[in-house]
Amino acid sequence: MYTLKIILNYLPLATMQKTINIQNKKARFEYEILDKYTAGIVLTGSEIKSIRQSKASIAESFCEFNEQGELFVINMSIEEYSHSTHYNHRPKAERKLLLNKRELKKLEKEVKNTGLTIVPLRMFINEKGFAKLDIALAKGKKLYDKRNTIKDRDSKRSLDRIKKDFK
Repeated sequence: MYTLKIILNYLPLATMQKTINIQNKKARFEYEILDKYTAGIVLTGSEIKSIRQSKASIAESFCEFNEQGELFVINMSIEEYSHSTHYNHRPKAERKLLLNKRELKKLEKEVKNTGLTIVPLRMFINEKGFAKLDIALAKGKKLYDKRNTIKDRDSKRSLDRIKKDFK
């Protein structure tokens, strides 16, 4: 009976994944990446539990500054945690990003002066268990740039097929 209690206590941990790597695949296609940063995210308990179960999406999200100069990620979707009470979080709430003051001022200056965009690239959990977000200062690609990206990807894929046939 005693060993059964121990096993039941550790069941929820066994269902969670060890490494979380949620990516924004559209960002590299839609934008030209100029500079990368790693930012922390302010989350509640049910949000981090949902992220640890990989129930989050950053596909259509972007970052914006508010009037106080704080950076927020907008339109990031974190599903509600299934085992929480009625005090659950809102799935598409704005979430504050944590960066150094120097980095925030540099990003804000670049966004206001040159019209660049801040796009999330990847969400992960570091070795200490904190959720982090890789963000990038990006410039939107034109249609012909996207065509070149598709052409390069197709030519690389065909070269890989040819190399595979010769091995």
